Amino acid sequence: MQQHVCINFCFRLEKTGAETNEMLQAAFRQACPSRLKTFEWYSHYKSGRRSFEDDPCPGKLSTSHAEETVARVREIIHADRRLAIREVAEDVGIAFSMCQKILTEELQMRRVSAKCVPRLLTAEQKDDHMSICTDLCECPKQSQLHVLGNHW
Repeated sequence: MQQHVCINFCFRLEKTGAETNEMLQAAFRQACPSRLKTFEWYSHYKSGRRSFEDDPCPGKLSTSHAEETVARVREIIHADRRLAIREVAEDVGIAFSMCQKILTEELQMRRVSAKCVPRLLTAEQKDDHMSICTDLCECPKQSQLHVLGNHW
């Protein structure tokens, strides 16, 4: 937004788009917007724009809609973990990349042997693993062989 203010300032000083771009490069160096963006914003101010804020992105979901989408993806995956991301995205009506982001970032899932599974064990799964390990430690060696199914 600071750069937008600077572009508007240069416009009001009657600098050209090229002069404005040169001044921004001198002031912001690596953080300078591209020449195309500078000219784009310069033309916005030239056409009468007064706001320094970016326009809302049409592809962004509102928070409540995003929560509903995440819940819907969760339902579909829990019903059948063998579904491809493409199939889930089509069922929910969202883009493949959005579905992939929901699965990996929101639901903390990853693909393992054609199934989406949680990255971390649930508390119940941890308790089950602990009880099995405790049982194995308490059994004599012969029982352990039997419990393990003689898989040596």
